[in-house]
Amino acid sequence: MKPYDDQDEDRMVELLTNTLIKETFMVPDFASREEAISMFKRLQRYSCSDEHYELGIYLQGELIGFVNDVEIASDSIEIGYVIHPDFHNQGFATEALSTVIKDLIQRGYRKVITGTFETNIASRRVMEKCGMKRLGKETDISYHGRQQHCIFYSITASHLDDHLE
Repeated sequence: MKPYDDQDEDRMVELLTNTLIKETFMVPDFASREEAISMFKRLQRYSCSDEHYELGIYLQGELIGFVNDVEIASDSIEIGYVIHPDFHNQGFATEALSTVIKDLIQRGYRKVITGTFETNIASRRVMEKCGMKRLGKETDISYHGRQQHCIFYSITASHLDDHLE
């Protein structure tokens, strides 16, 4: 995992406009390729910034996904993550999320939170494999013309230590 390079532009645009990804990860609808490129440029700046947590997930030098902050509070951070559908069910999401959780705890965050649509069973399993526990926090949102029930998971620094033992 690392910040984005200029050569990641096409692959990121593919991720941001992928129909399957947009079913489970909230991505804006872009009116043009230029809008998606503009989003990539912004995310690229974030990936080199200390104010955001934004990193590409790579396999043999190819961008296959990304992780980013959703909300940052003093000692907690909510993140989202995406893996290209061609790489689903191969352990990449679990490996990436586990690495991110450890990195964020090392950076001083005491709690890492993730959210998903309740229907996204695969993402829920990834969170659970990484030692995250379901929170009582839930919300309903309208996304792409459908009501989605969102659920949240978290792990604290102390629970991460327990999970690693």
